[in-house]
Amino acid sequence: MYHNPVLLHESLEGLRISPVGTYADLTFGGGGHAKAILGQLTTGKLVVFDQDQRALDNAPVDDRLICVHANFRFLLNFLRYHNALPLDGVLADLGVSSYQFDTPERGFTTRENATLDMRMNTGLEKTAADIITEASEEKLADILYHYGELRNARQLASALVNARSNQPVTTVDQLKAAIGKHIPARQEKKFMARVFQAFRIEVNDELPALREMLVQCKEAIKPGGRLVVIAYHSLEDRLVKRYLRNGTFDDKPETDFYGRVDAPFTPVGSGAIMPSSEEIQQNNRARSARLRIGERN
Repeated sequence: MYHNPVLLHESLEGLRISPVGTYADLTFGGGGHAKAILGQLTTGKLVVFDQDQRALDNAPVDDRLICVHANFRFLLNFLRYHNALPLDGVLADLGVSSYQFDTPERGFTTRENATLDMRMNTGLEKTAADIITEASEEKLADILYHYGELRNARQLASALVNARSNQPVTTVDQLKAAIGKHIPARQEKKFMARVFQAFRIEVNDELPALREMLVQCKEAIKPGGRLVVIAYHSLEDRLVKRYLRNGTFDDKPETDFYGRVDAPFTPVGSGAIMPSSEEIQQNNRARSARLRIGERN
């Protein structure tokens, strides 16, 4: 186990765990949440997903635990295969694990001059370096604008195309050098985090996968069961919020013949749950976390 699970107490409370229930942890990561869920089960079952085999290599040997090396967008297929339907609850702690951040060669951090990989599943064909090398200027601008929410996306894309015409942009330092003059003064860390976020989302197809997973939870979770999602940026959190509230991914709710909202989940609580100042002090990576809970109707 190699990370401090974010919002652990709040996650377990949100799941409302039954000792004999069946649950899924869709992002095993460092295993902290999974270990805590197992600690509350007697004859219950826990299915854990992770697309990073290195994460699952750390999973404990436990008869109550089923490990699935796959993206959570294939949730229903694997739950059916393992005869694990319906579920009493689902936990999804989105984003990059501490292990991935702390392993420079994985390319998720700006702190080390590593190759720009950013693949959560190392079996994926294209890395971030491949995308920066091959994508058109227009495509690069779209990635940076839509996934990094960067207003100067077109300038950044142009700078990357100019830089790669002289030398491939394949490392962290080369990326910083290519766009350096467009980084706002005294905001390099925050700005580069958005740049990395943009390319990471593109490499791993994160937002489409999240939408597919949320829709499948409608079928996977039994009435009265819980869906608990921890998001780390507004793009993820907005999708989760809208789906729990409206049953759709836009501001227009799903309605029945009579115009009544026909969402599969009812949000629990008045909004997102955020980490305490004490937790943020102990684990700085929790600072941007937002936890939302939905109960299956």
